[in-house]
Amino acid sequence: MKDYYQTLGVSTEATNAEIKSAYRKLAMQYHPDRNPGDSAAEEKFKGINEAYSCLSDSAKRAHYNRFGTAAPGAGFGGGFGSPPAAPGAIPRHGTSPLASGRACSRVA
Repeated sequence: MKDYYQTLGVSTEATNAEIKSAYRKLAMQYHPDRNPGDSAAEEKFKGINEAYSCLSDSAKRAHYNRFGTAAPGAGFGGGFGSPPAAPGAIPRHGTSPLASGRACSRVA
């Protein structure tokens, strides 16, 4: 797991201004235009951007501080069950009763 505070070189108590300052300094240092052809610098730059996008947003930062992940659901597969199927996809668990017109056709 990545430590965004360590990536930016700031403490967990850093202010938004300190985070922004550290981000700008590192982004300038590792920017791909300043390091053409250096894939290590490009990866470092991507990591710096990822860390800043999390720590600069107060809601994302609070979630990261509490759960250690950048986004809700990132650590546990994203919530309940599988992601929704694409439109027109065949259901994975047999035939859908809605597709066959048999849904809720109970007669009292």
